[in-house]
Amino acid sequence: MRWGVLLVAVQVLVGCESTAAIARTETQLREVDLPRVQELVEQDLENHQAGVVKAAAKIAPGFAVPDPEKRESQIRAALRILQQPKKGIDEFVASPMSFLAAIGPDGIVIARDREQDRMTGQDFRSRFEVVRQALAGSSATGLGEFFAEDPNAPSSWSILFAAPSMKEGKVVGAVLAGIPLSRLAQRLSRQFRVEAAQGDPVWVYLYKGERLFHWDTPPEVDALIRDPAARAQRLSASPAGYCDKTRLQGDLQVYGVFPIALLAPDVGTIIVRTPK
Repeated sequence: MRWGVLLVAVQVLVGCESTAAIARTETQLREVDLPRVQELVEQDLENHQAGVVKAAAKIAPGFAVPDPEKRESQIRAALRILQQPKKGIDEFVASPMSFLAAIGPDGIVIARDREQDRMTGQDFRSRFEVVRQALAGSSATGLGEFFAEDPNAPSSWSILFAAPSMKEGKVVGAVLAGIPLSRLAQRLSRQFRVEAAQGDPVWVYLYKGERLFHWDTPPEVDALIRDPAARAQRLSASPAGYCDKTRLQGDLQVYGVFPIALLAPDVGTIIVRTPK
């Protein structure tokens, strides 16, 4: 009889400790992890908004080169130099952006920063609002969707930064930079790993609508949080975000789903931690 009472007491204590650990982890997610994600995202936005303005000013003379082939070649070379340490723009060093492109006043891409260049010749004015704003004379930031050559492959989403290139008060072109959400998720994950206590695993995801973006995360964790319908339902009931728990191979996991309004209404982060 005494052993039965002792076993019940132990179970109650374990249950209370689990409840306390879950509560501590939810507090960590809301009050520490989410603000850190927002801080890192804001830093990237500020850096690239400033960097693209500098880039637009630096390559403005290149838009005046009369020969189209020389103009493309020289602008492409300049776009590369702008990303080099010491020679380039500080905000672009160690940047997660995937491209830097120059766009003519007609909205057509003149060149991007690599030889394998599928962007050249495309009409970005008609595709992206941020480009239209830049060619109208205002810097802009927003999201843009890019499609793969394979029609069956998923599209990618990027944060776009655009700024007008000016000469004698007239817009002569624009510069466009892009950070894929997949690369931003990678940056966040790496930073959290650097900052996390040893032996304290934490995984950081980004979502946009039904899409999930992540890097080097366990497939079994991906499967636990992938359900977009359940996420949308919970967010409709709790627009500021929510926390929940699940089990991974028997181990308890706690995760938080939080919108990041400064990116877009349907973009947010999912942070997963093991309660301690």
